[in-house]
Amino acid sequence: MANDRYVSPLSERYASREMQYIFSPDMKFSTWRRLWIALAETEKELGLPITDEQIAEMKEHITDINYEDARAREKQVRHDVMSHVYAYGLQCPKAKGIIHLGATSCYVGDNTDVIIMREALRLVRKKLINVIAALARFADEYKDLPTLGFTHFQPAQPTTVGKRASLWLQEFMIDLGEVDHVLGGLRLLGSKGTTGTQASFLELFEGDLDKVDALDPMIAEKMGFDGCISVSGQTYPRKIDTIVMNALSGIAQSAMKMATDIRLLQHLKEVEEPFEKSQIGSSAMAYKRNPMRSERICSLSRYVMIDVLNPAVTAGTQWFERTLDDSANKRLSVPEGFLAIDGILDLCINVTDGLKVYPKVIEKRLRSELPFMATENIMMDAVKAGGDRQELHERIRELSMQAGRRVKEEGLDNNLLELIAEDPAFNLSLEELEKSMDPARYVGCAPHQVEKYLKDVVRPMLEENREALGVNAEINV
Repeated sequence: MANDRYVSPLSERYASREMQYIFSPDMKFSTWRRLWIALAETEKELGLPITDEQIAEMKEHITDINYEDARAREKQVRHDVMSHVYAYGLQCPKAKGIIHLGATSCYVGDNTDVIIMREALRLVRKKLINVIAALARFADEYKDLPTLGFTHFQPAQPTTVGKRASLWLQEFMIDLGEVDHVLGGLRLLGSKGTTGTQASFLELFEGDLDKVDALDPMIAEKMGFDGCISVSGQTYPRKIDTIVMNALSGIAQSAMKMATDIRLLQHLKEVEEPFEKSQIGSSAMAYKRNPMRSERICSLSRYVMIDVLNPAVTAGTQWFERTLDDSANKRLSVPEGFLAIDGILDLCINVTDGLKVYPKVIEKRLRSELPFMATENIMMDAVKAGGDRQELHERIRELSMQAGRRVKEEGLDNNLLELIAEDPAFNLSLEELEKSMDPARYVGCAPHQVEKYLKDVVRPMLEENREALGVNAEINV
């Protein structure tokens, strides 16, 4: 590790080696070479004088990239693609004259970008499925455990721990659908020429439009794509980068929502993220167990959501058939967006797979608020015992306010049940009232909703993608 220059924390602290490889020079430049081979093979098949010997020579040097030759050449010519054409030619002297034949820089640059984004999205998809699997297990385990619900972070009707987790789960399922949609729509640029007119290939094929039309589909098939975009300038539409990054932003939004809830629940001591035996929560306060991983999820998610603005502005400011103000920005925004979301998903896998639940704390908080939640049921029971509904409503309102003042102003326990039992208007004993305090009576359909969602939606997806399961997320810090 170099300690005398800037090193990105995305590579040093957050992103996996697998994602880093996808955006590495080795991946990039070996893909350039595979694209040059696909072009040469296609041109040969369409009748251009290219030999099997030339193509075989090119295939021998896909991965042994002579970087020093390329760097030395780029210092002279200030052009990265032509520098690598030159370097490849040094290794392939017989094929030197036909490497990059008829193509422009975007043939390798843009097509490689799409290929890399596809591979990165596939890794994102795999990790996303593992987050979903961990949350599904958690939701199923705790689908029946009542907990206090919150609206506006104020006590509201009870729900269950599993039902709350199903809300997180559903957002990630939506993200998976979006990733699949984006992956299904990705197309290569193909080989369109300097302004997208394929003029150089019309010249090479001596005006044969059928051969020009066949070029892109043949290249796409060789590179494992369904096809190429229909029309373009020199580049593929930069809107594609925005579409891809929006899918990543969606995942970041879901991750931040979940991690924020976990942070709040950890403050309430109801749920806790994994905390290792030797982990230090604070340099000053030794007792602390801060939700550091959930905080990191939120921090990186914020970065990904803001990063979407880069390709969006780039897409909107491209002049005519192309400008080069996209290049430097793309080199930063797209890789960093993927590296950050990769780190986020590893953290999500780690946190969701190791969430600790404290049922006693959850029950204590719920029972402290439950008398307020149960007033409707208590009132109905009192009406059945002969009471007047309107009079009882007013009395229970007054008693609730009295109990609330006791809790807030005096710091004492909620005594609403005792106040109701002492009021002859209700004609209910404390014992009868306490029988109505079973939290499970107040969670509605929450357990059923979780079961149905897992059965009908989540498990079929997991079964269909079972080969993607089993990712072990390594957290560096």
